[in-house]
Amino acid sequence: MVKDSNRPRRVAELIKRELAAIIPRELDDHFAHKITLTGAEVSPDLSSARIYFSLLAGSAEAVPAAAALNHAAAFLRRALGKRVGLRRGAPELRFVFDESLERGDHMDRLIERALTEDRGHKGD
Repeated sequence: MVKDSNRPRRVAELIKRELAAIIPRELDDHFAHKITLTGAEVSPDLSSARIYFSLLAGSAEAVPAAAALNHAAAFLRRALGKRVGLRRGAPELRFVFDESLERGDHMDRLIERALTEDRGHKGD
């Protein structure tokens, strides 16, 4: 039997989409409406998933938000299992703060500063 190598990627997208709908509606936590899911990775055997998120408030609340999401992971897994038709049920969920957006913003600021300094030196 040939395994579908795209299946983990498709399942990851499905999980991300469904959790994005579940979290603000089902979680009674002040982080629930500040969270944006930015990505998901599912293991090849579909037993575990890593869910990446960002916050409107930035990284200042990343640790407590990740703790709150991971504390609610079993509840979210059950809610997800009711919504998606996976043969073995929903995978174990682990939430991770996505630092890539902030790193990108930092790089943009560094580039802008370098360009500004370069323009200043050309005027000398």
